[in-house]
Amino acid sequence: MTKPTFFVEEDKILTDLFNEGLDCLHILKPGIAPMYYERLLTLLPEDCLLSIVVHDHYYLKDEYGLRGIHIDCHDALPPVGYKGHLSRTCHSFDLLRSYKKTCQYVFLPNCFDGKGTTLSKLSEAASQGLIDKKVYATGGITADSIRTARQLGFGGVVVCRDLWNHFDIHTQSDYKELINQYAKLRKAAD
Repeated sequence: MTKPTFFVEEDKILTDLFNEGLDCLHILKPGIAPMYYERLLTLLPEDCLLSIVVHDHYYLKDEYGLRGIHIDCHDALPPVGYKGHLSRTCHSFDLLRSYKKTCQYVFLPNCFDGKGTTLSKLSEAASQGLIDKKVYATGGITADSIRTARQLGFGGVVVCRDLWNHFDIHTQSDYKELINQYAKLRKAAD
């Protein structure tokens, strides 16, 4: 997942992440005007666009040929007549049970960040079949938690802080450390 703000080197970093094997990128930048999204999307290679999901400004999906849209609010509906890739954030196991039937995959937040779900609750949900290939863990994702997520049966993980903490958008221009961190996280996922 992207940082919540746009920054100068972002298109180069994202392109390099795709070149390193990034499967899917979720662009989440709350409250940011669509023109900034459009600028970023025009700077990315066309083949990367097919792997991008937007959390806002859903019209961008068709305009730029993106993979799909993601809904963060539990009671929000997709745009009328929307057909295509749909994912959603589920803030409870009840929502997870319901929405994973209608989405390509769902995010389960706060899995490993100590803010909500405990490992025992995750284990219980896994034993009940709630956690499967359509459920992606978010929150506190590190190389260690990726291994745990795999053991629990998650279909994927959403990496944010552990990746972006390796590049300071205000003081750095060399993002090699970030790319190296991505490689470590990718290796943990394989």
